Amino acid sequence: MLTELSSYLDAFIAAADEGSFSAAARRMGLTPAAVSKSVGQLEARLGVRLFQRSTRSLSLTTDGERLYGQVRLPWGEIGDALADLRQGAGKPAGTLKVSLAYTIGREYFVPMMDEFVRRYPDVVPDLHFDNRQVDLIAEGFDVAIGGGIELTDALIARELARLRIVLVASPAYLKTHPAPAHPLELARHRGLLRRSLSSGRLVPWTLKNVSGEEVVASVRPIMVLDDPEAIARAAASGMGIAMLPLPHALPLLERGELVRVLPEWYADALPLSIYYTSRKLVPAKVRVFVDYIVEEFRASGQAARFRQG
Repeated sequence: MLTELSSYLDAFIAAADEGSFSAAARRMGLTPAAVSKSVGQLEARLGVRLFQRSTRSLSLTTDGERLYGQVRLPWGEIGDALADLRQGAGKPAGTLKVSLAYTIGREYFVPMMDEFVRRYPDVVPDLHFDNRQVDLIAEGFDVAIGGGIELTDALIARELARLRIVLVASPAYLKTHPAPAHPLELARHRGLLRRSLSSGRLVPWTLKNVSGEEVVASVRPIMVLDDPEAIARAAASGMGIAMLPLPHALPLLERGELVRVLPEWYADALPLSIYYTSRKLVPAKVRVFVDYIVEEFRASGQAARFRQG
């Protein structure tokens, strides 16, 4: 009976995490029919409907949301504790669900994974790429790498790097639009503006320099985007000047597709951090991953590159 209940809960949590039986099945190494059947048996045993099902979507009912909120974290901790016992006390093992922003994840962190999986072969990183700020506990993430996630008593953040935001444009754009000598001259330039995903508002161009001067620059909007990678590509195509965090700008700057504009001026961004839940028992897989990323990120020199002027 306990074994059956365990499999039912595993299927329910995986389906709630992933938002579909198919994705849950891939994660668990089962068929979608098997996951659906386990969830159906759990609903029958509890006498409540946990999911609203349609041909295109799967969503939690009110009862499902309540059960998910109550069991997701403790069930994960139980699974982590049992995995540690099975693999040997404290040995890292199991699937590690990680949230990363698109460009930062692909450019800087995926290349670090080779050595990690060699060092910890029983840990399987499950990387999810998204530019939004995830809810680690509600969405079942073990770790998130990004900036600006609101800290609560349930979360810990370890800083990876302080970030600068810089002005960039393509060489082709600057051939036909001479580079400004001061932020006030940006008013005559075409600007690629960013809309904040969290607030829905346009992000102002507040610039400062090492002398302590600060200017809120005006620019002629040519397009508004909510994704820094898209802004980078638009700037590289010659559409206008953009403000980009250095992690997004560096690959294009190094390839010559973008150049700095007003290089003595910049803006500060929220730090790039690695986040994880502040459980009493931090799973070994989370502990070694966080320590590895912090150490490797600094040793590789990326932290210093993201802060360069």
